[in-house]
Amino acid sequence: MAKGYNVLFVTSEVFPYSKTGGLADVSNSLPQALNSLGNEVRIISPKYGQLDERRLQIHEIKRLKDLSLKMNGIETKFSIKSSFIHGKNTKAQIYLLENLDFFKNKGIYQNIKTKQDFSNNDERYLFFCKAVLEILEILQWKPDVIHCNDWQTGLIPAFIKTIYKDNPYIRDIKTVFTIHNLAYQGIFPKTSFAKTGMPDEVFEAGSHNGKFSYMKTALAYADKITTVSEKYAEEIRTDKEYSEGMEDILDKRKKDLSGILNGIDYSVWNPEVDKLIDYRFTSQEIPLKWENKRELLSHFKIDYNEDTPLIGVISRLVAQKGFDLIEEALPQLMKENVHMIILGQGDEKYQKFLKAIEKKYKDKLAIVIGFDEVLAHKIEASSDMFLMPSKYEPCGLNQMYSLRYGTVPVVRNTGGLADTIIDYKKPNGNGFLFNKYSTKEFLDTIKTALNLYEDKDKWNKILRNGMSLDFSWKVSAKKYTGLYKTLV
Repeated sequence: MAKGYNVLFVTSEVFPYSKTGGLADVSNSLPQALNSLGNEVRIISPKYGQLDERRLQIHEIKRLKDLSLKMNGIETKFSIKSSFIHGKNTKAQIYLLENLDFFKNKGIYQNIKTKQDFSNNDERYLFFCKAVLEILEILQWKPDVIHCNDWQTGLIPAFIKTIYKDNPYIRDIKTVFTIHNLAYQGIFPKTSFAKTGMPDEVFEAGSHNGKFSYMKTALAYADKITTVSEKYAEEIRTDKEYSEGMEDILDKRKKDLSGILNGIDYSVWNPEVDKLIDYRFTSQEIPLKWENKRELLSHFKIDYNEDTPLIGVISRLVAQKGFDLIEEALPQLMKENVHMIILGQGDEKYQKFLKAIEKKYKDKLAIVIGFDEVLAHKIEASSDMFLMPSKYEPCGLNQMYSLRYGTVPVVRNTGGLADTIIDYKKPNGNGFLFNKYSTKEFLDTIKTALNLYEDKDKWNKILRNGMSLDFSWKVSAKKYTGLYKTLV
């Protein structure tokens, strides 16, 4: 086994300690997969609000208690606690940064009650970035690479190359910055930059329309930049529709930019071992999938009919995920012979619309507003089709979960969806792709799928093609290890 690398994986959310979306799952699974290849990856993340420390087995570390750092001329106290994330045969140590000034609330980026971003998010994540570097010497463990994720960690590469450039413990650490979603850029007024204490050249590198962007700063200073699918890496650099105003810097850094597709955790998302579903099944036991469907429909008081396909949607209810298309398509879709279950939360306007249309079609449509891990597994195991008409999609995980559960994806040909779904017309087809972001093309593609559903032999072939694919983290972890190798 080649020598592995010491990697500090810095992230603003990690399951089961905090979660708003896919980043939390990636931050849990990828470090474990990297460790199984002989690396030593440790995770660091803020500890939001009061966690059940006994249940999560979070421990104090004496030498990392009551530390303090100076920020903006003010001493701020913090402690680092430790825990472990365990997979089937892997684990990873996680450090949780506890601080009552910035992370005492349960909310991650937003106040849970008002649903508004915290007004001091600039200071919260500036403090986090600084604390990560300040504790390295006390940890007595030195990373070869600091792997940063999204804007909340974006100041670390710039700190290393400016304020800490003469610090013998820090100056030669390399950085990788992963873009999980370019739309969220951590943009703050110029006054926020003054709090960083970094030289003016950093503001120039990270300024975006006169404001200071944590994301752009990372794109300027990180040694390597990755994003979560090959197609998205190309789209954000070459297409203004996807680049969110960052095309110049991304093009400048194109030699250092690569796409590595996220994986999924098959110890969690796998119908053969999934404890959250009613009937476990393999690709040779498809009738058991229909038994899951029967159970789920009866839970929502919808009559089961073996000739009626069930369409599932699990999503944030936002425009990025194509919800304006779903909103326009639903009244048409309800005229077809279908059942449908939608789980998600997000924009008020979509929540209202869904609740209103559910009343009208109680016998065939079920809407659940919120996030429910158990229901998510049941929808994946029961549905015949899964809709993901995203406007853009850096990677997407649900289409990969769907493939594993024999739930055929109907998706837009963009980003990670294009990298994972092969159109049904091809011999190894596993789903249905549409190109243009339009309700008509979306609806036409769903109708094509509904027609094909009637031919059980053809349908089961598409379904088994999907179930046979391997999107485990192993593949991605090898690519990341290769990337670390080029740096160290």
